[in-house]
Amino acid sequence: MTDRRQLARTPWRRLTTRPVYENRWIRVREDQVALPDGNTTIYGVVECAGCVGVLPFLDAETVVLVGQYRYVFGSFYWEMPTGAMTPGESEEAAVQRELAEEAGYEAERLVKLCSYHTSKSVVDETANIYLAEGLRAIQLPPDPTEFIEVRAFPFDEVVRMVERGCTRPVVVAASAAARSTSRTPAPSALPAAARPPRSRA
Repeated sequence: MTDRRQLARTPWRRLTTRPVYENRWIRVREDQVALPDGNTTIYGVVECAGCVGVLPFLDAETVVLVGQYRYVFGSFYWEMPTGAMTPGESEEAAVQRELAEEAGYEAERLVKLCSYHTSKSVVDETANIYLAEGLRAIQLPPDPTEFIEVRAFPFDEVVRMVERGCTRPVVVAASAAARSTSRTPAPSALPAAARPPRSRA
């Protein structure tokens, strides 16, 4: 019998695929997949555009968060500004747009903290996380589907909110932990504590 551990790095092969559902935000497909041991299985995949998140600093000790009701989770959460990238849009342009739409600011300086996959395997989405400094107030029409409260918090309080699990999404934890570790961390320098936990999706 083959030791299954020897197959851990063997790529799975997609045999067939079929579209299941699509709207302006996501596409769902179902694949027939060949496993490393020769068996086959079906695999559902949710495809999303890349997304960005930004932790904006008004000054060295003050962070801007946005709060909104999250339908899927049925509750209100404080978050960093986040959103999907549009086709052909650069990461930096998407960060500036989301920062303006959701928080009412533009940034003089952006620092990329990290990129990571938001799901352990089912959702095909990559999040690109930035820190923003040198904020200037700006007015941009909000997304018509968003109803957002904006508030400035002491950074130390944001770290405590992360520790208590009071913020969504988990990228806040990644950015906050990186910020508390280094002024301008390189993406590869994130400590283990800053890496987001595995998603159930």
